[in-house]
Amino acid sequence: MLLESRRSLRRAVVVFAIIFVIYLVSVSNGNISNTLDANYLFSSTDDYTIKYNTKLMNQPQISEDGTSDEVQEPKGPMTWEEVEKALTFDKDVFKNIENNIVENNMNFFREVYSKRITEPKFAELTYSQYVDKKGNKKFLTQDEYPRANATLLTLVRNEELEDIIYTLRQLETKWNHKFHYPYTFINDQPFTEEFKETVKRHTVSDCYFEVIPPEMWNKPDNIDPDIEAEKIGKLKAKGVQYIDKVSYHNMCRFNSGYFYQMDRLKQFRWYWRFEPATDYYCSVDYDLFKFMEDNNKTYGFTISLYDNPLTVETLWPVTLNFLKKHPEYVHPNGAFKWLTENVQHPDYVEITGGYSTCHFWSNFEIGDMDFYRGEAYSAWMDALEEAGGFYYERWGDAPVHSVGLGLFEDRSKIHWFRDIGYHHSPYKNIPNSDKCEAPEDSGYFAPEDVYDQNCLSNWIRLEMTNKELQSY
Repeated sequence: MLLESRRSLRRAVVVFAIIFVIYLVSVSNGNISNTLDANYLFSSTDDYTIKYNTKLMNQPQISEDGTSDEVQEPKGPMTWEEVEKALTFDKDVFKNIENNIVENNMNFFREVYSKRITEPKFAELTYSQYVDKKGNKKFLTQDEYPRANATLLTLVRNEELEDIIYTLRQLETKWNHKFHYPYTFINDQPFTEEFKETVKRHTVSDCYFEVIPPEMWNKPDNIDPDIEAEKIGKLKAKGVQYIDKVSYHNMCRFNSGYFYQMDRLKQFRWYWRFEPATDYYCSVDYDLFKFMEDNNKTYGFTISLYDNPLTVETLWPVTLNFLKKHPEYVHPNGAFKWLTENVQHPDYVEITGGYSTCHFWSNFEIGDMDFYRGEAYSAWMDALEEAGGFYYERWGDAPVHSVGLGLFEDRSKIHWFRDIGYHHSPYKNIPNSDKCEAPEDSGYFAPEDVYDQNCLSNWIRLEMTNKELQSY
């Protein structure tokens, strides 16, 4: 009896050991993947969790059971067949909530924002503050602090001086007085002395004032004026904003594919784009540029929106034609579902030929200009230029940056800055943090009549991992 018990015990130990070894091998091979932990994120019980579907190229899906399938990435460059499959959205992702998708997405949005956050966890952070021998908190001086190769960048006109000072003061107070990163001001016209001197009075950082070369700003020669007039006329009749303003088209094209090619900006790798009359609600103590650099990030954003599909009607078809010729440029871990989601605005997807119009709102963005300078983005930009959509339609830099990043970059290198409070009318990013002071409560997005334009819930649900969500 005792001998049989010992044998049973030994068999149990052996079985346990085998199971444990299999588990370790699975973990080491990446075969056990995390799911979105609703108990961690939300105070109440939710009817959605994230599930991964290996058949859709590592894209998460909403499910009821919270289980997680094995996630595998294809080895080597993607084929066109793999790209085409990855860019086909499966509506079952939202099968339980599609009938009231806007309400559900906004509830999800508020639940995420209800959680208190601080600084990013699981990340390498760099500070300028130190404590001296007397116990006083101080910051390293402009000469002492070893900055990343970066600049704060804005495209601004002389007549916007008051508005740019309004924002510059906030940037200095909330962040840059600690790090002293240089500012680069660009314009298609020379800056006045009044503009330059006024700006310099509000910062000790170096300031560069640059004029955009005409060949980067002006309409290119390949634009057919007759085709342009016909197409712009139709879009104007449909009420598309700014459609008949040539300077707006110039700006969209320049911000999409040329700003990082300016001589001054060639000396930098990183940029933080800011705009006049925008608000920054939160103090940030760590170096945002070094966060990007040290944690292998390419792009950072705060707000994600849908776009007017009429402005980008042919952007996706032109892009797909490019991808058929160059599927090898597509990253296997791209943000495919976010780019092709067709539940909240199926009419948008029908107009654009498959693009959700979801994009990162680029009036605030922190990015690696070397990504834009890379082979994939550069070749794609050449195709966009040839198509003429910056002038025949109104392709904006926000959807262009977003489609390029979503296709050609690993989505894990795209970072949602939850801790940067931001406002560009009418949209806001207001974190639940002691470091923030905003006129509305955390989780406020915009007036109710534009709730359906919020695409951030899709980014969180479809593209972020559990670890990324727990990183604040």
